Amino acid sequence: MNNLFDKVLIKRIRSKFPRAERDAFGRKRAFLDNGTGTLVVGRAAEAEASARLNYSANVYGVFDESKMAGKVILEGRRAVADLLNAPSSDTIVSGESATSLFFGLSYAMGKELTGKENVVVTNYEHYANLSPWLELKMRGLIEEVRFTGLNLEEGTLDLGQLGSLIDGDTKVVAVSAASNVLGTKTPLMEVGEMAREVGAYFVVDAVHHIAHGPMDVQAMDCDFLVFSGYKLFSPHGSFMYGRRELLEELEPYKVKPAPGHPPESWECGTRDQAKFAAIEGVVQHHEWLAEQVEGEFGGRLDRYSGRRRTLKVAMTAVEEYEKEVSRVMLTGAGDTPGLNQMPHVKVFGIQDPERLDERDPTFSFKVEGIPEGEVVQRLWARHGIAMRTEDFYSRVHEVYESPTMIRASFVHYNTVEEALCLLRALEEMKAPVEVGL
Repeated sequence: MNNLFDKVLIKRIRSKFPRAERDAFGRKRAFLDNGTGTLVVGRAAEAEASARLNYSANVYGVFDESKMAGKVILEGRRAVADLLNAPSSDTIVSGESATSLFFGLSYAMGKELTGKENVVVTNYEHYANLSPWLELKMRGLIEEVRFTGLNLEEGTLDLGQLGSLIDGDTKVVAVSAASNVLGTKTPLMEVGEMAREVGAYFVVDAVHHIAHGPMDVQAMDCDFLVFSGYKLFSPHGSFMYGRRELLEELEPYKVKPAPGHPPESWECGTRDQAKFAAIEGVVQHHEWLAEQVEGEFGGRLDRYSGRRRTLKVAMTAVEEYEKEVSRVMLTGAGDTPGLNQMPHVKVFGIQDPERLDERDPTFSFKVEGIPEGEVVQRLWARHGIAMRTEDFYSRVHEVYESPTMIRASFVHYNTVEEALCLLRALEEMKAPVEVGL
């Protein structure tokens, strides 16, 4: 076990999530469906409820509730800016979903296109970061969408091919920080450099990766980055970082009376202050987490200061702990074999335990001889493991010619014991399929 997160701390972390141990129906279970949406941390739920009840008035009024609503929104923007190390709170745009933010971004960019440009994406993108660019092609605003190939054995990008696809006509390079199916991390620094060499916009989909490690929009020098609150222990609603000068230069669709300056000029309708309160609650949870592990960091991460450093400490600790969970998933522990020792389980993505830096704790697989729906049903009925099988809105399934996969996705409130429970359940499935459940 990684010494940053011992069993005592894991127990304390889980206590911050009211549904980490048992669901609302009282059932004890292992929640491994985090890639679809994480459990909500108590601080976020409490902050959301308080703002919704106490500051439900709309903003820009002279009375106290209205002023407080505006303050809650501002503090939420500041919290997101600190999480991402964005230059300022006015570079943080909120939206209904990551999909809506990507569409809004693509529409704004579409106004300056001639039909000769291209967009480069990866073959493991979520369709939230594909459909907006494909629509530009359908409408004749760009010539083509180019897909970077994958090493199918490992589920990693072919960076050489990616570089060959980017040329002087490339307007946008849009990539996931990590695949929501394969767990593969994108080398964002390298991809960003390729985009900048030709003057293309560099857009990052951080929806899947946001809960798994530190992100720094200034260090990666991206133009836009999007993530969803419900993938980061918060309610639904999403956020986008945009480079300030680009938020000012691009022309998003908006109603005439709406503010003409960012970030409000990019936001459709009035803001839900409760969602901003909730995301600040998530940030406060990570501040608490950093306090628990600060002693292990000493002078590390001293290029940051204040809350920004605190959040980098927390997310770095999360990343280190989750590598240990991934190691157990791949190699097992004690008498429990890992996925690498289960020939009846086909795993998609990086399986080398020496390459954990290249993946998030997300594992997609199939079990030989057992329909996927039956696998997830047996895991739930017999072992209390909450997972699912579907296409996860990813292009991965088209590339692998597999309509669906089973996925287990871990976050920092999950335990090694839960990983071992899943492994033991999968090991049992190498035996002949029994009738019924």
